[in-house]
Amino acid sequence: QVQLVESGGGLVQAGGSLRLSCAASGSFFSINNMAWYRQAPGNERELVALIQRGGTTNYRDSVKGRFTISRDNAKNTVYLQMNSLKAEDTAVYYCNADGWSDSGLNNYWGQGTQVTVSS
Repeated sequence: QVQLVESGGGLVQAGGSLRLSCAASGSFFSINNMAWYRQAPGNERELVALIQRGGTTNYRDSVKGRFTISRDNAKNTVYLQMNSLKAEDTAVYYCNADGWSDSGLNNYWGQGTQVTVSS
């Protein structure tokens, strides 16, 4: 099984930066795709960025050029560098990962970390 623990959220002014981290731990063989989602009050959870194990990335249009997703496979950790933050980026950010374990390939979620951007 895989446990995901996020860190790095907080309060920042518009135009500022934050870096989120998510470390995977537990009993597993490998982690495949890792991603960040976010959910603002009253909205559905949406994909922000995804990174494959080999490093291929994908971003939602609204964050392209501002956010960068990266990972350290040796540490089973994914990062989200968020620059030029806007008020509309305010949300709870969730880490997501696909992990191989004795029970096969499963999808896992972190507990979420709040990002608040003041305008």
